[in-house]
Amino acid sequence: MLKSNPVEHTPRRKGLKVNTNFETKPIGKLIVEQAVPAGIGILAMSLNTVVDTIFVGNWIGASGIAAITVVMPIIFFVASIGMAIGIGGSSMISRALGAKDIQKAFDIFGSQVILSVGLSVILTVLGLIFTNPVLGLFGATGSIVAPSKIYYNIVILGAPFLAFTMTGNTVIRAEGKPKFAMVALLLPAFVNIILDYLFINLMGLGMEGAAYATLLSFGSSFLFVVWFFSSNLSDLKILRKCLRLKKHIVKEIAALGSITLARQGVISLLAIVLNNTLVSYGSELSLAVYGIISRMLMFSLFPVMGIAQGFMPIAGFNYGANNFGRLKESLKKSMLYASGLGILVFSIIMLFPIQIVRVFTDDAMVLKETPDALRMVFAITPLIAIQLIGSSYFQAIGKVRPALFLTLSKQGFFLIPLILILPQFIGILGVWISFPIADLLATIITSVFLYKDVKRYL
Repeated sequence: MLKSNPVEHTPRRKGLKVNTNFETKPIGKLIVEQAVPAGIGILAMSLNTVVDTIFVGNWIGASGIAAITVVMPIIFFVASIGMAIGIGGSSMISRALGAKDIQKAFDIFGSQVILSVGLSVILTVLGLIFTNPVLGLFGATGSIVAPSKIYYNIVILGAPFLAFTMTGNTVIRAEGKPKFAMVALLLPAFVNIILDYLFINLMGLGMEGAAYATLLSFGSSFLFVVWFFSSNLSDLKILRKCLRLKKHIVKEIAALGSITLARQGVISLLAIVLNNTLVSYGSELSLAVYGIISRMLMFSLFPVMGIAQGFMPIAGFNYGANNFGRLKESLKKSMLYASGLGILVFSIIMLFPIQIVRVFTDDAMVLKETPDALRMVFAITPLIAIQLIGSSYFQAIGKVRPALFLTLSKQGFFLIPLILILPQFIGILGVWISFPIADLLATIITSVFLYKDVKRYL
């Protein structure tokens, strides 16, 4: 039988009740309860960029879509600091709660708050100082430069709000309150939709309107998270005495958070390589094509990613409680549910690609180029669950090295090299077929890692 690392226990904080659902409720029901709000929250967050793309595509044009395609990876890289700190710290919080170490949970949360706010603000300031080099690095050229700069200079101001929201969201789920985590991501989606219509359609503010709508939507989610942790609904509070950095806590947050940060870093590197390759072997139109595809990658996979996010606190809690039977069961059922949803997404993309593209634009050239590319990029979607659940599993139980390796495998080890190599021989087609090849190779490697680790529970 496996043994977890010994945990130093401290008295339970008065008024805080550890969520026993993670160790008593049937796994299938628990996964659904965690995954549905998480999935809806991810869907809502994806809608921020999807809605911008739809409004910009229909009222501004393909150059506006290309500008958003350039800018959003930069914004999400800054925000990924908060996501990394949130997921890394929340893995620790879940295990601490499973081990009934309440004081440690409070100390971890205090460190998360300081790190998330401080680091995201620093990155935002640097992003404003080096606007032109950053935009150029991410592929802003020609007619794309002007709308990209308009959008970027406004939206970048909301990156710290988004970063803290990402941190708080994972902590709320670690507390076992996924519905409130869902609201934190659902609220900005609604705000963004309303303000996009008001600013772009009614007031005619163009790219500035899209940018202000996104900025204010990030601010609304930030205010909700602050309110939640200040209310009686939350067990963990932002306490002044816990707002200090402890070396051993920061070190573990950094180790586990580096997985998420490395993932986003590789995604940002992928955006640089991809955007420049699309312009070199295609045209600025190709950026608009990928802009639609990237939104679909974020938007359509939300139920699968929701299960991966919902699975993590269940796995972390039961690993911390040494309940390996429930850990293994949660892994199996999460994989099964996510695979079924992946098949559903695959079927919709394959059957209705033209109808999907028409939602974003009526540009004849974009409509001609996008459907086939969309099908190719999503060709291995039924297997995507193995990648997502597998890397989430190792991160949830605190195993940094395999989690980091698996996180980097698709984009870093396979997709980026393939995008650099294949277009030299088959042009723009090489970009699109790089995605399913990378997915297949990453799935095989993840399966091997999972099989070797889970054998220990037999």
